[in-house]
Amino acid sequence: MMSWYLCGFRIADERLNQATRKDHFPLPFIDQVLEKLVGKSHYYFLDDFSRYMQIHIAPEDQHKTTFTYTFGTFAYTCMPFGLCNASSTFQRCMTSIFSDLLQECMEVFMEDFTVYADACLENLSKVLTRCLDTNLVLNFEKCHFMVIEGIVLGYLVSNKGIEVDKSKIDIITSLSNSTSVWEVHSFFGTCKILHCFVVNIYAQINSILMLNGTNFNVWKEVVATVLSCMDFDLVLRVEKPILTPDNL
Repeated sequence: MMSWYLCGFRIADERLNQATRKDHFPLPFIDQVLEKLVGKSHYYFLDDFSRYMQIHIAPEDQHKTTFTYTFGTFAYTCMPFGLCNASSTFQRCMTSIFSDLLQECMEVFMEDFTVYADACLENLSKVLTRCLDTNLVLNFEKCHFMVIEGIVLGYLVSNKGIEVDKSKIDIITSLSNSTSVWEVHSFFGTCKILHCFVVNIYAQINSILMLNGTNFNVWKEVVATVLSCMDFDLVLRVEKPILTPDNL
């Protein structure tokens, strides 16, 4: 069930989403984005302000977002959260705005813009000019300028390569021993961001998930064994947690 939340109350949009033809515009591949970003001397990390709310709804379609509140009936003039095609529409719009700059001097993943290359100031000027031309507003408080490294899509990117985010390791190592199927699934969901750094992590995960129907005591013993191996592997990997592309 999808809903919009506005001023503390819920606006249901199930029927609108059911009647909407689904838009499957793809998000960029995270691995490709990261590979393009590594090895640069400096970065600018820019953040879009209010994300979806900068996308205006066509006047003839605004009535479809109508909702009733204590003080009357209202309709959105900008795209709200909760619409099934909101993320696809937003990514398509950002891709269209920066189409000639993508993979040349910047990468865009939803509201996160990363400007890179050796001529950073020149590239930043191009991006900011494009924002002005298209009335795209940035969130200054979340923007970082002229830095040598930064977190992008959960990974630390720098001129050295791609590193695992230390905060993710802290979360994983602080988790208590899993005692239920749900806790194990939750643990593995957290570990998946480390797939680039832990050898055969998916094979280790699948070896446990395939044991759901076995005796619980046997299952717990196998889980403990595999998790201990993964923890040991994590310790080894954190000492040198850097991936570098072939051209570095």
